[in-house]
Amino acid sequence: MTVSASELARRLGEHAEAACREYLSNGYRSGNYWMIGDVRNTRGRSMHVRLKAVGGKAAGKWVDESSGEHGDLLDVIEQSCGLVDFREVADEARRFLSMPLPSPQPAPQSLGAQRQPAASRGSPDAARRLFAMSQPIAGTLAERYLAGRGILLSVRERALRFHPGCYYRDFVTGETRTLPALIAAITSFDGKITGLQRTWLDPSGQGKAQLADPRRSLGHLLGNGIWLGLEPGVPAPVVAAGEGFETMASLKVVMPALPVAAATSANHLAGLTLPPGCRRLYIAADADAAGRHGIERLSQRAGEAGILALVLRPQLGDFNDDLRHLGPARLAAWLGDQLVPEDARLFLTLG
Repeated sequence: MTVSASELARRLGEHAEAACREYLSNGYRSGNYWMIGDVRNTRGRSMHVRLKAVGGKAAGKWVDESSGEHGDLLDVIEQSCGLVDFREVADEARRFLSMPLPSPQPAPQSLGAQRQPAASRGSPDAARRLFAMSQPIAGTLAERYLAGRGILLSVRERALRFHPGCYYRDFVTGETRTLPALIAAITSFDGKITGLQRTWLDPSGQGKAQLADPRRSLGHLLGNGIWLGLEPGVPAPVVAAGEGFETMASLKVVMPALPVAAATSANHLAGLTLPPGCRRLYIAADADAAGRHGIERLSQRAGEAGILALVLRPQLGDFNDDLRHLGPARLAAWLGDQLVPEDARLFLTLG
């Protein structure tokens, strides 16, 4: 008998504390909640899982106050076990619940290859596996999406891939589906993949998919980022960093020789690890104040390390808005007044 995702989540919620002890073993119970650092089983207390239903609120639901992520225990299994396919998530849930597994479906003879084993516990393995399963973006819907945002990057950018059918699960309804996705590798400064960011795309080519949260990250994010143009082992005395991938990719369009990093959130921006030898850091701000604490904390850390930190500010909402609505020439001219003159001569491209 086929059991729906929402039914699996409900049954897991009936055993919420046991599931937390199994999959979030670095946490602890506090009242009616299991406290943990994040859904990837990091030590801390910014995420809490409801252990028993209260006032119509279901058991097993969780919220990470730091990142804004939320979901149920199926999502916990996916992230903490490093799984990238919903069938694997459902099978692991059934194993935990001592439910019979569905009959295995024979692989099509034309594939001629054995099914890969599940990624080992810990989502960096899952990130590396999903990245390996993806393809270069040239000629794909991902390249078309970026071009529609004014982002034209060198084909040598190895951090970006495309997956034609990436698993997505709706946190509210429990519905699962597969959609094309832009895959961006999250790496340490030495080039090791520690996570990735998935941006699900509308199959018709009309931008991002119509989802409540079309962009999600997995893996070990703290200290790492989506690095563009950073060559491992090559000195990078000047770099730029910011929260969003499209913000930083937009800067890369007009400063193609400048290594940039997208930290994916304000909290992760605050903890970004900079490459050895860095002596000047440009931090990209948005027009709103939501990420101010990330900028301030990273600036403080840079100063303590002897690195000069300078903030770049857009004319509109963010640098992708500037790129799309004002054009690369006006964006470059605007940045020229904010860069150290030496860096403006070295990095800015006006043509």
